[in-house]
Amino acid sequence: MSDLSTLLEVGGPVAALGGGAAYARAKHPAAYWSTVGLPASTIRLLSSYGSVMEACGLTVAPSRLRVLAVKAMTQREVRPVPPRRGLIRPTTTGLRLRLRLAAGQEPADFAASAERLRHAWGVHAVYVTTVKPGVIELRLVGYDVLRRVRMPRKIPGGFLKVPVALREDATPFIRDYRTIPHQLTLGATLSGKSMYLRHLITGLAPQPVALVGIDCKRGVELAPFASRLSALATDPEQAAELLPVLVKEMEDRYDLIKARQGIADDTPDEEITSDVWGLPEHERPVPVVLFVDEVAELFMVATKKDEERRDEMVTQLIRLAQLGRAAGIYLEVCGQRFGAELGKGATMLRAQLTGRVCHRVNDEASAKMALGDIAPEAVHAACSIAPERPGLAVAGDTSGGWSRIRTPYLSLADAAETCRKSAHLAPDLPSLKPFRPDVPVRPVETAAPVVLPHPVTD
Repeated sequence: MSDLSTLLEVGGPVAALGGGAAYARAKHPAAYWSTVGLPASTIRLLSSYGSVMEACGLTVAPSRLRVLAVKAMTQREVRPVPPRRGLIRPTTTGLRLRLRLAAGQEPADFAASAERLRHAWGVHAVYVTTVKPGVIELRLVGYDVLRRVRMPRKIPGGFLKVPVALREDATPFIRDYRTIPHQLTLGATLSGKSMYLRHLITGLAPQPVALVGIDCKRGVELAPFASRLSALATDPEQAAELLPVLVKEMEDRYDLIKARQGIADDTPDEEITSDVWGLPEHERPVPVVLFVDEVAELFMVATKKDEERRDEMVTQLIRLAQLGRAAGIYLEVCGQRFGAELGKGATMLRAQLTGRVCHRVNDEASAKMALGDIAPEAVHAACSIAPERPGLAVAGDTSGGWSRIRTPYLSLADAAETCRKSAHLAPDLPSLKPFRPDVPVRPVETAAPVVLPHPVTD
């Protein structure tokens, strides 16, 4: 009987702790990492750093002075030397560790061994970034941060910068229009493409930026944000009228740059290298961000007349993509599929879209359209996105780099409310006034009296 009571006294708390840790690891990975995973991984890293580096082939031969000192003071065998390690900095999602590379080493050696380091130290993933020549940073991620997205509390923001998603290495994915002026976003139905678009609009709503929308699905995606939009076209006919106005606005801004900098009036716009950001602040026109949802609807034609209209719209979009950056006009093109089969000019327009974000798609060809020409190795990652993870995407750019990102959930009601609160910030552009969407006035709700009044009778 005493053995049974001892077993209950000792085994009960141990089983409770083990069960609680397993539950926290499955349901609350951030709490599990802070309490259990972080201390365990730190101890494992400190105790096995040298042996792991040697097993991964990341050590170098010691210097001659070190060899002479070891042989003179001890009789031990001279072993290879691992890179000099800096302080371990814990974070809410993992660990950061800086290493000073030895002679003959390069960051690619550590990137190739990232999977081995992950298993050796028992973490979810290991990422390698270059801090400066000779110094790299290992970012150890303790758990899958994309399973339940929680954006960092402190995010470096700024004008025309929108933190729209979280990367797989636990850093925020920031859409910077000054760096990447135009972007193509692809995704199948229920892939999270609309959620990505919501975050972009709500992130730009509090900024002094003119938002223009083309939503050929009768406005079902962009109409809830009409209070903040400076212009909205809900069918191809309206888009055919809106795009020439934007092109004219772009040309007027080029004329403003010419007049300010003394450039000859007959100079072609393509030869002007300056932009609106070189103008004084009181003369600088507000930036314009054009959202095109379901771009394939602009390319579809049924009659000869529709084909002529399509060719004109595509030409105007290509002009905006080629020349809009210097005029402060940026494109955000979204769709389910975007390739040469859409018609004349599709490939040329896609080539002007520097940024690429590919959500879950229906076939491999769609992923190749988005990422194949800039990061071929990212095509497989885009094709492996599961339907159970809406919002997960692969983001790349023309530099060849790519990463997995996931957008946090944002309800349509909250996004629309943010736009309503920022409606007074919509810039006044006279050329876009005819396209300003009508916003219905919300009825003012009056509170009902607690006690119903009764008429006074004699």
